[in-house]
Amino acid sequence: MMHHSKDNYTYLTTASVPRLVISLAIPTIISMLVTSFYNMADTYFVGKINTQSTAAVGIVFSVMSIIQAIGFFFGHGSGNYISRKLGAKELDNAHKMAATGFFLALFMGAMLTVVGLLLLTPLSLALGSTPTILPYTERYLGIVLLGAPFMTSSLVLNNQIRFQGNASYAMVGIVTGAVINVILDPILIFGLDMGISGAAWATVISQMCSFTLLLFMSRRGENIRISFSNFTPSRSFIKEIIGGGSPSLARQGLACVATILLNIAAGAYGDAAIAGMSIVTRIAMFINAFLIGFGQGFQPVCGFNYGAGLYARVRQGFWFSVKVGFVFLLVCAVSGIGYAEEIVELFRKGDPAVIAVGAAALRWQFITFPLGSWIIVSNMMLQTIRKPVRATLLSSARQGLFFIPLIFILPHFLGLQGVEMCQACSDVLSFLLAIPLTCGVLSEMKRKEKLGNVPTT
Repeated sequence: MMHHSKDNYTYLTTASVPRLVISLAIPTIISMLVTSFYNMADTYFVGKINTQSTAAVGIVFSVMSIIQAIGFFFGHGSGNYISRKLGAKELDNAHKMAATGFFLALFMGAMLTVVGLLLLTPLSLALGSTPTILPYTERYLGIVLLGAPFMTSSLVLNNQIRFQGNASYAMVGIVTGAVINVILDPILIFGLDMGISGAAWATVISQMCSFTLLLFMSRRGENIRISFSNFTPSRSFIKEIIGGGSPSLARQGLACVATILLNIAAGAYGDAAIAGMSIVTRIAMFINAFLIGFGQGFQPVCGFNYGAGLYARVRQGFWFSVKVGFVFLLVCAVSGIGYAEEIVELFRKGDPAVIAVGAAALRWQFITFPLGSWIIVSNMMLQTIRKPVRATLLSSARQGLFFIPLIFILPHFLGLQGVEMCQACSDVLSFLLAIPLTCGVLSEMKRKEKLGNVPTT
């Protein structure tokens, strides 16, 4: 059900929390699953070209992570602020922040395009391309970079609309772009015989379509409309964006570094190892998309109610999201662990070397999947209620603080198996870190609730 923003305050602060989270989560889950699906579609269709093309897509994925990191930084930074201000009924500041976050992301995306194209070859080599993979990486990356401004600003629009409690509008823009990508992939790759370039153009065209549709959706209903006249890059607004967006930037930025290091570590064992790990990364992202989407359904509930001082509802939404996520990931892990080879083979059939590496890594991932529920939902709550130090620390852990040292240590002692099990080991350590970081904040909210304290946001 769609609620106008005038009614959103009452709706988000009084409706049943489980029903509220589910209603907001369904559109975001669909958006995340479809987005992950079209990422997998690229891998699937490109996998039918050759091993080098599959590896190239995996290598360029780290650049996509950088672009997404910028988009999420401005999107979450501005969106978290907007939800709290709407909860506090401060509409003027919410409008100014919406424009500021959007235009800063658009400008930054354009800068990434220019710098990336000027440094195309050294960048491709730095990302982990081997001599045999380099031509494919340059071809794919050179085109994908053209879509950077559209991707960064689309992510901002998507998150701002979602944080206003209007996830259905955000879903339409993201899903439409993803569907266009999936349709264009086979047409451009095989129909027009464009190969890996076709996959890249399909991605860019779909991003442009998403951008256009999301900009249109932001002007529908009672959504905050983006206007350059509201662009206010003041120190206070930039500070808010940094505080609210740093956890996302740390998470995505370190994910990029982790992907590069993973490609380099796997590259020591050949192109098949890079391709196998690339496939597993996409599969894990697809499964985690459900949990991330569910957590994003919780974020507007968290932001509005925290801004209104309704801490019991924040805690209720947190525990509900963690429980649902844990059950889902446990079912996925138990169901998939016995079929790892078959799952990987869907993306690279008839290549036993790729399948062997991918299946082993996928089994390790399945073992620790359920722990991701606490890690991801905890991080989303800490980020939304403006606990930047804790949120940044936790968001940095899974693919930064723990993964980066482990990707050097484990392969040194265990060889290829160390590469395959690295992410699983990092997940366990991140879970152990998340427990004290989150429990302290939950206890703090409980104490404030008893005292009747309302936050100043």
